[in-house]
Amino acid sequence: MFRTLALLAGAVLTATACTPAYGRPLVDLAVIDRDSGDWLPAYPHRGQQWIAGTPGHRYSVRLTNTSGQRVLVVLSVDGVNAVSGQTANPSQAGYVLDAWQSTEINGWRKSLDDVAQFVFTDLPDSYAARTGRPDNVGVIGVAVFEERQIYREPPRPYPYPYPYPQPPYGRDQGMAEAERRASNGAAAPAATASAAGKAREAAADSAAAQSIGTGHSAREWSPVSQTDFVRASRSPAQVIQFRYDDYRNLVSRGIVPRYRAPYRDNEPRAFPNGFVADPPPRGW
Repeated sequence: MFRTLALLAGAVLTATACTPAYGRPLVDLAVIDRDSGDWLPAYPHRGQQWIAGTPGHRYSVRLTNTSGQRVLVVLSVDGVNAVSGQTANPSQAGYVLDAWQSTEINGWRKSLDDVAQFVFTDLPDSYAARTGRPDNVGVIGVAVFEERQIYREPPRPYPYPYPYPQPPYGRDQGMAEAERRASNGAAAPAATASAAGKAREAAADSAAAQSIGTGHSAREWSPVSQTDFVRASRSPAQVIQFRYDDYRNLVSRGIVPRYRAPYRDNEPRAFPNGFVADPPPRGW
């Protein structure tokens, strides 16, 4: 039994360990800059999705349940559980979304009534760094669990009206097995080289200095309620993560394209202000 006490769009707790697993998309993840109103675009780079944060700007994490059943979403920010404040693990507290529900998580959960706002800030001022956990600063991720459903197997007809069909005859199984092994053996060196190249690229990204993290800002009202949730499995059905950093840092690392300043025409124009201005007052 993986019975969970949960917050409706709320907090959950179980004592079982979980191993991340990737499954079909149950939840969409997005990050919204609350000061500019922009949905931050994700830039693919070496197998990861990156977003550019603006230091000093508040942000929210938008979660959308794309399924017709309730799901549990465990939210991790900078490697810290956004509900409990523990070093994040999929087995911990999270948010329960109803079927097709969307919600925005605006900060670190402080109680059933309020949160401390998420804000992009300098890395030393991030919540994770201030609590002695700077190793995973720069990552926003979720682990999604399906709810356990009660299943009753339909009655089988007895006796069966037809016998089970026999598999069709084909090539000799030994020959097919030998061909399969030969094919796998030829592909192994290329796969190994590709994996080694990706590992070097990932190490280069990790070596680059992270410049910003997520701070613990002002409190705001954000009520939730508690509910029960029974996980369908120990392992999450879906895991998503975004990496993030300051725009200039992402440009210097070649992750985000550099945008040119908009072109300004300094030539004389017949209508420089777009509208006709009032004339000066008469001199009499």
